[in-house]
Amino acid sequence: MRHGLKGRKLGRKSNHRKSLFRNQAISLIEHEQITTTLPKAKELKPIVEKLITLGKKGDLAARRKALSFVGGDTETVNKLFSTIAERYKEREGGYTRVLKAGFRFGDAAPVAIIELVDRDITAKGQKDIARVAEERAASEEEFAA
Repeated sequence: MRHGLKGRKLGRKSNHRKSLFRNQAISLIEHEQITTTLPKAKELKPIVEKLITLGKKGDLAARRKALSFVGGDTETVNKLFSTIAERYKEREGGYTRVLKAGFRFGDAAPVAIIELVDRDITAKGQKDIARVAEERAASEEEFAA
C-alpha cells in the first residue's frame, strides 16, 4: 500500500533526485521556461511554486531558505526575490503551468514544457547569449594581441 508516500522516485536515489530538481528549478527561474519529461515537470511544479512563495515573503529568513535550496546561487535568488516576486505579488498561487509537448524521439517518453505564467519571453536563453558574446570578445582580444 502507498499510504503517506508522495512524489515519484523517477528511477533515482534521493540525493540524485534532489540535485535534479535543484538544477531544474534554477533553470526554470533563470529562463522562465524549460522542456523536460512530463513526470519531472509535474514533480518540479510544487517545488518552484514554494520558491516563488518564499520570494513573495521577501524577508531575510525566506531569502536564506531559498539560498540554501539553490546551493548559494545568489544571481538566481536575486531574480526570484526582485523580478519574479514583484510579478506575482497579487497572485495567490498557480505560478507555473505544464504543457504537454508530444513524445521524445529516442525513447517515446512524454515531453512537457513547464513555464512561469506571465513569463518574460525574452528571458529564455538570454544568459547563454550574454555568455557566448563574452567568450567571443575574449577570444577576439587574444587574436588581436
